[in-house]
Amino acid sequence: MITVLKRWFLVAALIGLTGCTGLPEGIEPVSGFESDRYLGTWYEIARLDHSFERGLTNVRAEYSRNDDGSIEVINRGYNGEKETWEEADGRAVFVEDKSTGHLKVSFFGPFYASYVVFELDREEYSYAYVTGYNRDYLWFLSRTPEVSEEAMAAFRDRAAAEGFNLNELILVEQEKKREEP
Repeated sequence: MITVLKRWFLVAALIGLTGCTGLPEGIEPVSGFESDRYLGTWYEIARLDHSFERGLTNVRAEYSRNDDGSIEVINRGYNGEKETWEEADGRAVFVEDKSTGHLKVSFFGPFYASYVVFELDREEYSYAYVTGYNRDYLWFLSRTPEVSEEAMAAFRDRAAAEGFNLNELILVEQEKKREEP
């Protein structure tokens, strides 16, 4: 009996972990993804609220190549309530092939979550729309801390068309004067 329970627990755990690295139904990651062009600094323009970034402003992500070919992820944001910079270091690897914008990222050991690039400026790599394994996660990233009204409208239109609930969308404040560590 214990062996059967252990097997069911293992299966349930694997399903749970796979679910966190899957794709939201109907969302297709970009193809022709070039990770070397994606490396560098990205500013968070908008996001759906979630606990691990709640209250943060001046949020940006820095992507660089690790020696093993994976991607180092450093997310940084300013917590105005605590008046401190918060940082999370992670590691991302491709779920499928390296030309598909579907990665899994870990900030906590063996636990991974989906990072799905479903829209990307293919000429300049100047903006990206990213989701997680479900539609509770959504980010609009840009190479610049500000975007035009037209770019914001295009993001909202695409996100709404893909079924994201934008009622909780946060426009992320990006102040140029605040000093980073």
